[in-house]
Amino acid sequence: MARRSKGRAIDGILLLNKPQGISSNKALQQAKGIYFAQKAGHTGALDPLATGMLPICFGEATKFTQFLLDTDKTYVVRAKLGERTTTSDSDGEIVQTRDVNVTIEQLKKEIAAFLGESVSINVFCT
Repeated sequence: MARRSKGRAIDGILLLNKPQGISSNKALQQAKGIYFAQKAGHTGALDPLATGMLPICFGEATKFTQFLLDTDKTYVVRAKLGERTTTSDSDGEIVQTRDVNVTIEQLKKEIAAFLGESVSINVFCT
């Protein structure tokens, strides 16, 4: 007896702008369900708090995910100094606030300690 196929055999890459609040896997499963695809995979996880472009590969395109994982990526981070939360991120409840008095130069110097080999820093204050 032949095995019944689960989904359609489709090939290609979907560049999905993942919204905040869902995991990369949840986004993958939703896209897979929408297209009723047999095979799908993403090319690297984004935190549920993060938004951004998440390439989702279908069918034969899943063979290329290893090449996409090694490509350059750009991250934009928005941080609020002076607040501590229960979860150490923007989802948590604020448990401590304090004044922050740093210059842009001091901030750039501290951020540079966390950066990889060829990264530029742009700091914008509001």
